[in-house]
Amino acid sequence: MLLLFVGGVMNIAWITALSLAVAIEKAAPRGEMLGRALGLVLIAAGLVRTVGIA
Repeated sequence: MLLLFVGGVMNIAWITALSLAVAIEKAAPRGEMLGRALGLVLIAAGLVRTVGIA
């Protein structure tokens, strides 16, 4: 929810993408796996931005 709030305040495209990801996670047969994979990707992206590698 925090990502949706921050993303929505900053950019409508981010809130659309995150909302779509949540909807797919809830509706897909193996949505929990998608949620975990997306979580790992977001954690990795946050670490990269925090450390300043990219």
